[in-house]
Amino acid sequence: MTAREAAELLEADAVQMSQIESGTVGVSAKRVRRLAANYACDDPALVEALVMMATDRTRGWWEEYRGVLPPVFLDGAEAEHHAAFLREVVIHYVPGLLQTSDYARSVFTYTRPELAENAVALRVEHRMKRRAVIEREPPTSYETIVHEFALRVHVASRRASLAQLRFILDRIEAGQATVRVIPVEREGFAGAGASMLYLGGPVPQLDTALRDAPTGVAYIDAHPQMEQLRTLYQRVHAASLDPTASRDLIVRLTKEL
Repeated sequence: MTAREAAELLEADAVQMSQIESGTVGVSAKRVRRLAANYACDDPALVEALVMMATDRTRGWWEEYRGVLPPVFLDGAEAEHHAAFLREVVIHYVPGLLQTSDYARSVFTYTRPELAENAVALRVEHRMKRRAVIEREPPTSYETIVHEFALRVHVASRRASLAQLRFILDRIEAGQATVRVIPVEREGFAGAGASMLYLGGPVPQLDTALRDAPTGVAYIDAHPQMEQLRTLYQRVHAASLDPTASRDLIVRLTKEL
């Protein structure tokens, strides 16, 4: 149906319908259910999940960075806050949720040398606050697959690298993260471009993924692409060590430092 036809069923005008579809205005639970009925959506779990999302007016800690940091920082933190679970693959860096402030600062200053000190400080501060999702009670289920290469590279100093590895071990011990490592000697692993953050929704249809692209972070939610990413995650998962062996490998790396 056209936007005008949908608006008539909602007892609204075409402008209001456009604003609802673009997300520039809020929408009530009643209207979400009415739209679902009009669109022949007969999945109760999906409808109720949409109602919950539409009526959630949470203003989280990320709001203090509005107008100060690029929107992608706020959007990412909000998406993580609402995710039912988080699954991440990182090849070249320590995952953001597990970075120490020294590590994060080194990453930002190296990749964005044009940034002023206060801009770097804001980004580091924001990254540290993102850990709220795994530090709260109960923590959001978080599993990350990281390549041994990322754990061995001295992004900052050797001392900072040791502190970073110990920090990861602390998060594992605290039950805040499940870490799986892909060892450098693993044969048949060609997934250098597999990095992604998979955010589980309240129902599978609302799962989302974030991937770094040359033009910036890309949000993915189309069903065919999500199926590809689920398959990709399983392939990378199969190439990684189990959590116990991964922890033992990280311990060995700390002893080497």
